[in-house]
Amino acid sequence: MGVARTLTSATRLLDVLPLLRPDDIEIYLTIDPGSAFDAGLVDYLASLGPTVLPWREARRRRFDLAVACTVHRSMWHLDAPLMVLPHGAGYNRLIAESTGNTVSAVGLSRRELTRFGRVIPRIIGVSHEEQIGRLARSCPAAVSRALLVGDPCFDRMERSLSLRDEYRRALGVVGGRRLVVVNSTWSEHSLIGTCEDLPLRLVRALPTDEFAVAVVLHPNVWARHGTARVLGRLVSAMDAGLLVIPPEQGWQATLVAADCVVGDHGSTTFYGAALDRATAVLGSGEEELDPASPTAAFVRAAPRLDPDGDLYQQLRQALDQHVPGSLSHLTDRTLGARGEAARILQREMYRLLPDHVRAPEEAPRPEPLPAPEPRRSASARRTATFDVEGQVVDGVVEVRRFPVLPGHQGTRGFFAVTTEETNLLWLQTAEVSVRATPHTAVPPERWVAEEAARLPGVTVTVAALGHGRHLVRLRDGRAWEAAAERAWGEAELELDPVVLGCAVNVWLTSGGAAADLGRGLTVRTGAEETRVRLRPQP
Repeated sequence: MGVARTLTSATRLLDVLPLLRPDDIEIYLTIDPGSAFDAGLVDYLASLGPTVLPWREARRRRFDLAVACTVHRSMWHLDAPLMVLPHGAGYNRLIAESTGNTVSAVGLSRRELTRFGRVIPRIIGVSHEEQIGRLARSCPAAVSRALLVGDPCFDRMERSLSLRDEYRRALGVVGGRRLVVVNSTWSEHSLIGTCEDLPLRLVRALPTDEFAVAVVLHPNVWARHGTARVLGRLVSAMDAGLLVIPPEQGWQATLVAADCVVGDHGSTTFYGAALDRATAVLGSGEEELDPASPTAAFVRAAPRLDPDGDLYQQLRQALDQHVPGSLSHLTDRTLGARGEAARILQREMYRLLPDHVRAPEEAPRPEPLPAPEPRRSASARRTATFDVEGQVVDGVVEVRRFPVLPGHQGTRGFFAVTTEETNLLWLQTAEVSVRATPHTAVPPERWVAEEAARLPGVTVTVAALGHGRHLVRLRDGRAWEAAAERAWGEAELELDPVVLGCAVNVWLTSGGAAADLGRGLTVRTGAEETRVRLRPQP
C-alpha cells in the first residue's frame, strides 16, 4: 500500500511503486489525513489507477507492506511493516510543528519516528550515510532501522539525460536558446515568497531568441493558493512566454533540459546543481534548514542572484563562468548509492513481503522520465509585437527582441509587428512588419507592397514564403528573397521572419547600404549565428 499526505509525497511514490510487479501484488493507495497541503490529492491519486482506500478503512485492514515518501506519527495505526523514504533531496527542513523542536530535520525526529519509545517504521530510507549521523543525534533508537537506499528520483533524472534534446523540443527550446528554470519552494523565505515577480522580470529582461524561462513551483504552493490563483499571478509572465510546469509531473525532465537554474533552498534547486546546471540562488532560507545538512552548506556556497540587478548580464555571466563540478562536493554528500536506488528498494520491498511473492530475476533500471507538458499562454504563442535592439559588430548583425505586453512603455530601439497586431499605436510606430503565414489569399509580393503603403512608419516588410524562406521588401520597392545558408551535412536551419526583418532594419539604421544586402547577412541572436543569402528581385 502506498501512503501519501501531500502531492509531493504522492508523486515520489511513482518512483517506487512501479518496482513491484502488479501481476502478483495488489496495490492500494491511501491518504493519511491532516496535512495543510493535501488539496487536490484525492483527484491525483484517483488518476493513477490503483484503488484508493479511505484512511479509516486502511487502518482496519492488514497489509504486507506500506510505503510512504514521508513520515508522520499517525502511521503507527497501520497494520503493516512500514518503509519511509524522503520526499526531497534527503532530510533538511526544520519544521517545529512536525518535529516538536527546532533542531531535528523533518523525517529524522523522535516525535515523527517513535510512539511511546517504539520506532514505528521498519525501514527508514536515507539517500546518503551522512543522514544516519544526524539521525543518531536526533533519534538514536531509530538508527538500527536506517538503510542507505539512494535517491530514486535523482536516478531517474540521470537515466534520462540522453533524452535531453527531446525534452527541450517539448519545451520549445530550439535554435540555440538556453533554458532558465526558476524554482521556488513554499515558505515565506522561498524565492516566490521574497521576490514574487521574478519570473515576470526574467521574461521581460531576457531576449526571446536567446532564452526560454520555465517556472517550477513546489506542490505546496499550488495546494495552499489553488491553481486559479497561482496561474492568475503568473498570467503576465505567461503572456510574455513563461512556461509553467504542472506540480504533478514534468519538473524532473525540465531540470534535465535546463541550462541554468535560479532557485532557493528547495530540493529542485539542489537537484539542478547536482545535474551540473549553472545555478544561482536568491535568498537563503537558512532559517528553515538543518545547519548541519549538505543543503544548508550548498545554499551558503552557491552563487547569488541580485533580483534588482541586470538579470540578462547576471545570467550570461552565470552560464559563461560556470565551472562543471564546482558544487559536486556538496551535492555528493546527499546523493549516495548513485544509480542503485531501484535495485536496493526493490530488494528491500520484496524482502518485507511474504516468502511466496518472488522478486523479479532481472535487476530493475530507473524508468526514464516522460517529456514535460508545460502550461503556455495562448497569447504567448502568437506574440504580435516585439521591442527590438541591435547593432552591427564586425559585419555581423546582432538582434535582441523582447515581447511587448499591455502597459509597455518606451522602446529599446524599434518595434516589429506581425499581422496579428491590432494596437494602432504600435502599428503606427513600427518599423518592421511581418506576415509569418506562407500560404494566404494575398500573394507575398502584393502583400509586402500593400503593407508598406498601409503603415507609413514601416521601412521593412517580410512575407514568409515557406519553411526558412522569406520575401523582404524595403519602402523604396527593392526586394530580395532570403534563405538561411547551411554547410554540407548541417541540419536544416530555422530563419525566423521577424528576426530577418529586424536584422535588415538594424543593418540599415546602423549605416549599412541597401545595395550591399545582395551579398548576404550574418545574423547573430545570442551565441547563434546564421548566414542569410539574399537574392535580389530579377
